[in-house]
Amino acid sequence: MVSGGRRTFVARNLTRQTVLGTDIESGDGLWAKFMGLMGRRSLPPGAGLWLPESNGIHMMFMRFPIDAIFVGKPEGSGGGPRVVVSVHRALPVWRGLVPLVRAAHGVLELPVGTIEASGTAVGDRIALESPDAQHVGLTTKE
Repeated sequence: MVSGGRRTFVARNLTRQTVLGTDIESGDGLWAKFMGLMGRRSLPPGAGLWLPESNGIHMMFMRFPIDAIFVGKPEGSGGGPRVVVSVHRALPVWRGLVPLVRAAHGVLELPVGTIEASGTAVGDRIALESPDAQHVGLTTKE
């Protein structure tokens, strides 16, 4: 979905049947990937940033810690779910580069506590979907 000139998604953990975020922005371009969340004062609950085709992030110039979920390539030929290949809880500000995750083909940057609240773990399946998609049986754990 495009909201105010930006693409947004809902991130769902299909394995745990939880919602990771309902307002996930897409950082598609090189500049968006470089800037990431720099310059923002905070990341509200339910918000996040999706960095497609990325296997590493940095925490330079960040004002707040984040959780990061690294995922593999989409299943199937389309934009299917992605398997979690690494999770990083409460990454501190000004850490510099977070070690690259070789198998990763995308990163979700989320508010601290999202990984813990959702129970997200390596091997879980994550879907990025339109905010308009209807799902039964999924709960928000923020």
